Amino acid sequence: MKISTKGRYALRFMLELALNDTEKPVRIRDVAERQGISDKYLEQIISVLNKGGFVRSMRGPQGGYLLAKRPEEYTVGMILRLTEGSMAPVDCVDGAGKNCPKADECVTTIVWQKINDAVNGVIDHITLADLVDWQLVKNGEYNI
Repeated sequence: MKISTKGRYALRFMLELALNDTEKPVRIRDVAERQGISDKYLEQIISVLNKGGFVRSMRGPQGGYLLAKRPEEYTVGMILRLTEGSMAPVDCVDGAGKNCPKADECVTTIVWQKINDAVNGVIDHITLADLVDWQLVKNGEYNI
């Protein structure tokens, strides 16, 4: 499984908002420049995040985007599923694929389920607040 640029950039954008978790909105242009992302592509990603209720926009000359909730209320899994869709490695272990005609006899389903459980176990237990902490440690700003 590969996470597309859409999911990776969405996570990086949300991290930028969390790192600047003040009442001052973050401008798309500033994030795009810092992250090396096209403004237009970032706008498309933000549209998905906005529709999902993950960010809120503020208009005007000092406008931009803010997180809709606190960083600890978002998991990496929430952000990736919003932008990428299901994180299941194959349809038969995704909720939509439970009607597989071979499910009762196919032993490989066990492998796919274990992979699915492992991925979900990681992405659903790392919060945006965790990423903020890790980034601050990486920048030498504090120790955990």
